[in-house]
Amino acid sequence: MAYQLDELGVEGLSDALLERRIAELDDIARPRLRRLWAYYANPMRLCRVADGQGLSDRPYRQAQEWGLPPRITGVRSGREAFEGQAQPQLTRKEVVIENDIGWRIDTGVDYLFGREVGIESTAAGAERRAVITSLLRAVLEHNGGMGFLQQLALMGAVYGFVDVLVKVDLPADAAADDALTPNAGSGPSERPADGGLDDQTGAGAANWPLDAAIARIARRIRLEIVEPARALPFLDVRDWRRVMAYAQVYERALIDDGRRGARRAEAWWKRWVGSDVGRAEPPVQVVEIITAARWQRYEDGRLTEAGENSLGRIPLVHIQNTAMPMSYGGGSDVETLIPLQDELNTRLSDRASRITMQSFRMYLGKGIENFLEMPVGPGRMWMTDNPDAKVEEFGGDDAAPSESAHIQDLREAMDKVSSVTPIAAGAIKGRIGRLTSAAALRITLLALLSKTDKKRTTYGRGIAQMCELALAWLDRAGLFATLPEERAIELNWPSPLPENDSEKLQEAQMKVNLGVAKEVVLRELGY
Repeated sequence: MAYQLDELGVEGLSDALLERRIAELDDIARPRLRRLWAYYANPMRLCRVADGQGLSDRPYRQAQEWGLPPRITGVRSGREAFEGQAQPQLTRKEVVIENDIGWRIDTGVDYLFGREVGIESTAAGAERRAVITSLLRAVLEHNGGMGFLQQLALMGAVYGFVDVLVKVDLPADAAADDALTPNAGSGPSERPADGGLDDQTGAGAANWPLDAAIARIARRIRLEIVEPARALPFLDVRDWRRVMAYAQVYERALIDDGRRGARRAEAWWKRWVGSDVGRAEPPVQVVEIITAARWQRYEDGRLTEAGENSLGRIPLVHIQNTAMPMSYGGGSDVETLIPLQDELNTRLSDRASRITMQSFRMYLGKGIENFLEMPVGPGRMWMTDNPDAKVEEFGGDDAAPSESAHIQDLREAMDKVSSVTPIAAGAIKGRIGRLTSAAALRITLLALLSKTDKKRTTYGRGIAQMCELALAWLDRAGLFATLPEERAIELNWPSPLPENDSEKLQEAQMKVNLGVAKEVVLRELGY
């Protein structure tokens, strides 16, 4: 492969470094990321029940079986979730998988982005602020709205971080008709009018109402979530927080564009030696690199596309799930739970095997004729003349307090590590006190609420960066002019706890009486 990385102008970025980082991504990062997702989702695969496996086997396998010992599964696990080597000397026992990771992650996402987050521009001037706010909300809604934010939270919780590339889609015929004129708010005073951007009498302003123009412009912004298994950042050796270049590495199927047919025509004689029928073409490795100045696209090491980055910086938003210094990736909520999940599944499987072996009661008849011909059942009686005859009962599941206590301790340990308790997910088995006020409920969920507040810091900063980059792209493309100081936003987070509407309104009225601005109170109420 011959990369042309000198054109990117990044110090220290060489072909050898790029190839080494791609190899590390394939050999180290991707297996780890696949394992994290497997433990969260616990996917199931169908399989054939082999002969001689006993009566405990089922026609499927689950991803979390990867962490069980061979004495239970009969398989020595490999590197991937569904890979392993069968052990002939071992038979598969009762396998019980209780995914305690999945519901905890989903509950954390619900508390973070379960309700709509309010986005407000901080630009000067009420009319200008209202226009920018409407535009940013339209951009977010066009890219999925709250569903998009929930995807960010889910990927961040599983993988530890999530990256978003902010892009602008500009067809060749998109220009003055799509430009938004600031007739609903005064535009930047330092920007000259050009091409209908600030011309309040332009055709765009006359033909399109403000809401329609905002919707048209919002569709130009694309918020692209980068799959963590593709992400390949190159950090500044002097400052780990600064990304000098950002690459995506992935594979795509080979598209027959005529060149494949030409190659086959040139080597027609090979078809007489060996048939190509059913032979799959190898996938194409795609490497996309972007820096502050340029971008490049390689396919199997061959440069296919390149161009300038007109924004002048990398349009990347990097969000750590939980802040972790001196590291690009943040802390994964799944990774810390994997050992406890494996131990829980192991003990549940052991208990299931013990119950299977001991739960059936058996009866031994002594001195009773035809005892085997008459099955044991309710109301069954035997008659015999032997005074020494008797029926002995044995078997049955005996209580194992230490086993139950160990399983309960594991669940409590997962509660502590994840900060998510069954109460947070609504699983209440008994009385937990007099939770008749929000204060009592807040104390009960204190750990989860504290963790949610920490995540609001990192994800809130990411949302603000996405909005700022979106406005910068629109300004650079000539669709909506803004000044840098107009691109800041303010987020209004709703309370994750159930609230009483009448109490909220009374509290709002008290704030107004104390002199708090009505706009602030309405914003807190979500209006």
